[in-house]
Amino acid sequence: MAPTPPLSNPRSDRVKAVRGLARRSARLRTGLFLAEGPQSVREAVRCRPDLVRDLYVTEAAAARHTGVVEDALAAGLFVHACTDEVLAAMGDTDAPQGMLAVCRWETASLADVLAASPRLLIVLTHIRDPGNAGTVIRGADAAGADAVIVSDNSVDAFSPKVVRSTAGSLFRLPIVTGMPVPEILAALAAARITTLAADGAGGTLLHDAPLAESHAWVMGNEAWGLPEDMRDACDDVVRVPIYGRAESLNLAMAATVCLYESARVQRTGPPSTSPQK
Repeated sequence: MAPTPPLSNPRSDRVKAVRGLARRSARLRTGLFLAEGPQSVREAVRCRPDLVRDLYVTEAAAARHTGVVEDALAAGLFVHACTDEVLAAMGDTDAPQGMLAVCRWETASLADVLAASPRLLIVLTHIRDPGNAGTVIRGADAAGADAVIVSDNSVDAFSPKVVRSTAGSLFRLPIVTGMPVPEILAALAAARITTLAADGAGGTLLHDAPLAESHAWVMGNEAWGLPEDMRDACDDVVRVPIYGRAESLNLAMAATVCLYESARVQRTGPPSTSPQK
């Protein structure tokens, strides 16, 4: 840890500035966001130390997570000791875990993503729930997706709740934000990326979808799904079969199932026979 005394005034200007990053307006003005908790901070430090501006750690957390602190110091990052009260005043969560990083947010351009010849993408449209958005980003990372595209009318991908829900995956794969859905779909079409609308009314079963080729899953709003014009703009509308008595899957569950089926097919090939509903 740094030799300076720990920050101890929870009402200082520094603490207020960090706390302010919970607001979208402050994030847009400063280009900074919060990564809270050991898991998010660890991934930020190890995967994208270039994005970490400051790291704040309590004495207890520094003792529990010595590897994170050592990696941060080795990367030349600013590590600030602080009291529990200061960290609690800085963070957005009700249960701070003793570690918080202030990071510079960086989004990828869709043009750069497409130039890399991606095989698996996911597009989030009209997503309003931060927990869902973060969980989908985490699932995309786990399934080996090449990028996540978050439309301009969706939740802010760098809000504290989204960042926490990604469990660090935000730092491991490109995130494209700020584009209207029609522009996203047009760019994917121009790049010959098959677009698959995930919807319970789809005529194609998941196991019959063209998942071996490069494609992008298009996911709709938690409550009303994808509007008809958006489904029509995609190459196919695919439904996840329900074999039990559940009425449907929520957004994060459906996205994860679709992503993992894509990952399986792209690694092992499609099944020889399609299961029946």
